Amino acid sequence: MSLQIELEHYRNVLIVRLRGELDHHTADVVRFKMEEAILHGNSAHIILSLKDLQFMDSSGLGVILGRYKQLKARGGKMVVCDVNQSVYRLFELSGLFKILPIHENERLALTSLEVVS
Repeated sequence: MSLQIELEHYRNVLIVRLRGELDHHTADVVRFKMEEAILHGNSAHIILSLKDLQFMDSSGLGVILGRYKQLKARGGKMVVCDVNQSVYRLFELSGLFKILPIHENERLALTSLEVVS
């Protein structure tokens, strides 16, 4: 299975929606697209929506952690939402939830970043 990436700018937030599988085959594409959006967009924060992400391996964790560090260095925040059980378990085992807040859905994630409609 492949990976689809949807990027949406909402005010000063970049919403990244991943659908499919984030693994060593697709990690570079995600890294590139997110880096481009961070460097050339006007987004201060990122919401990573994983509702339709069926699988992720350690390559995916590396991409997420790298973009988190890149964003943090620019004074921004990253939050995650809509995480399914298997991906949640990977986040839990890796300790990523210690630095990345998780929310039930995009609306709550936007609210946590104080960006409300």
